[in-house]
Amino acid sequence: MKTTPFTKIHEDLGAKMHEFAGYNMPIEYSGINDEHITVREGVGVFDVSHMGEFWVKGENALKFLQRVTTNDVSALTVGKAQYTCFPNGKGGIVDDLLVYKYEEEKYLLVVNAANIEKDWQWCLENNVVNAILENASDNMAQLAIQGPKAVEVLQKLTDVDLSAVPYYSFTVGAFAGVDEVIISNTGYTGSGGFELYMYPEDGVRIWEAIFEAGAEFGIKPIGLGARDTLRLEKGFCLYGNDIDDTTSPIEAGLGWITKFTEGKNFIDRQKIETTKSNGPKKRLRGFKMVDRGIPRHGYEIVDGEGKKIGTVTSGTMSPMLKQGIGMGYIKAENATLGSEIFIKVRKRQLKAEVVKMPFV
Repeated sequence: MKTTPFTKIHEDLGAKMHEFAGYNMPIEYSGINDEHITVREGVGVFDVSHMGEFWVKGENALKFLQRVTTNDVSALTVGKAQYTCFPNGKGGIVDDLLVYKYEEEKYLLVVNAANIEKDWQWCLENNVVNAILENASDNMAQLAIQGPKAVEVLQKLTDVDLSAVPYYSFTVGAFAGVDEVIISNTGYTGSGGFELYMYPEDGVRIWEAIFEAGAEFGIKPIGLGARDTLRLEKGFCLYGNDIDDTTSPIEAGLGWITKFTEGKNFIDRQKIETTKSNGPKKRLRGFKMVDRGIPRHGYEIVDGEGKKIGTVTSGTMSPMLKQGIGMGYIKAENATLGSEIFIKVRKRQLKAEVVKMPFV
């Protein structure tokens, strides 16, 4: 298994470790609920060094990105980021990702850990305009410091005015005495905070400085288990669960990152545009359990007569709501907000309601 610069720290702290995307990663430390609440109410630190990073450079960088991603990259200015996806040529999604405009003619792509090789091959195969591509995944470490107290902790360690870095923006500066750290406000928890991208050799120094600065705020390390429950409460998709090679961005509610602007001739544009104009046959929807129970990935969604109308893609017991919540694809005619649906849990059919996300 691959390791990150922080693997030994996780092990020394007694984290429950498990393989994830080929990496030995911390799943939990003090328990998912405790870690989840720490991020919602205080501050927690995630090791997300397993994520993939690609540089796209040169005079054809924008042309390349406009073809392989659904969002309009031409709208980005230096210091801004956007959420987007790679369409797969068959109406589905290769991966969802972030695009950072680092400089004119230089962009950073941040992709899911489980898809690094797949995404890299996809970029190489579709680089018909000869953009300069570099897979920097092994040369970057990343920490996500999340929660309402994150800014107070991090501000102690940098002269960069963090309050001047809005959501989906970033800057590059000195942090904890380390130069050229990317300081990014693109969190996946919905509780505020920043991500720091650094060279692996600087990782431990930065980790130690953050925990020293955060001691007075009760800072804790957070595992991937709580990362999943946090993102689900905010209705953020997880690749492999809620979106994949078979799901359309329109079905997934990602029409807002799919831009049909003039000159934006991305892969699958016509196919996705047709799905949008015809209306998708199924929609990704959030639901709350009315009956007591925990929905899980793969459970069937049925109507009042017990007829299958969909499938749960993500589900958990919300640590903040103390209620079962989930997402799933539901037939369009059953997907109206407020609709009554049922989740098949073993031999029981538990009542749930289609609701607007985020849950909290």
